[in-house]
Amino acid sequence: MSNAQLEKNDEGIIAVSGTLGFDLVSDMLEHSRPFFAGKDALVFNLSAVEKTDSAGLALLIEWMVMAKKTGQTISFQGMPKQMMDIAQVSGLDDILPII
Repeated sequence: MSNAQLEKNDEGIIAVSGTLGFDLVSDMLEHSRPFFAGKDALVFNLSAVEKTDSAGLALLIEWMVMAKKTGQTISFQGMPKQMMDIAQVSGLDDILPII
């Protein structure tokens, strides 16, 4: 398993990679805070997430809450099947802004 990482590309898309598990999402949340300091629309690309669990989904929900507080729009692209399956089982797939 690899550590989770965030990297904003030239188009403003934030690439999320690695593992989003219980032991890593707290650090990921802290590292993501600067993205919520502006008014830019946020797009998180999750296609490089190698492994996730319900904590990864909780991170997405927290990002949605943070975006709402700052008045930013947020969306997620490239959601891995494992994460989508968890979202569907928990009934969250209808509220997640997936593009």
